[in-house]
Amino acid sequence: MADEQMAVARGGTPDDATGDAAGEVLSAPPGTPAYAAPARPLDAIDRDILRLLQTDGRASVRSVAERVHVSRANAYARINRLIDDGVIRGFSARINHERAGHGASAYITLKIVQNSWRTVREQLEALPGAAHIALVSGDFDVLLLVHTPDNRTLRELVLTRLQAIPEVLSTRTLLVFDEMDLNADPRP
Repeated sequence: MADEQMAVARGGTPDDATGDAAGEVLSAPPGTPAYAAPARPLDAIDRDILRLLQTDGRASVRSVAERVHVSRANAYARINRLIDDGVIRGFSARINHERAGHGASAYITLKIVQNSWRTVREQLEALPGAAHIALVSGDFDVLLLVHTPDNRTLRELVLTRLQAIPEVLSTRTLLVFDEMDLNADPRP
């Protein structure tokens, strides 16, 4: 079971199974994500584990267990449950985009044709440098975060790629001058 859970964390799909109240394993239909069922409530230890893993996704299970004051087996089981429930979607590195060659970042707001979200989302996912896409409420419909090598590339992305999408009615570009990751590791 642990191998299947780790496959989910790496973006794979295990043979999905869920347990009933008696603890028996019930098979879910093939292709059903393990987190299709409602997630179990999180307690204070689960929230502490999540906070620690957000700060340091490379922390060992032993280190997590010591810091939240549970056994290593308990920490391991909790982390795997959080993965199975879809609370932890995966592990990744936080990137300094400027040092990685992407000196221009921008939030771009888009107004789109009503009921075109799925079509637009597929096209936005394919954009080079797209880092975050959100369907939102308010004065615009979509918020897109992009990272590009420079302003010229950003301009081309907006003027030739985004505005060429038929369902995009208008865009507004907000340049990022400075940013702070609030989940960043406090270590220097």
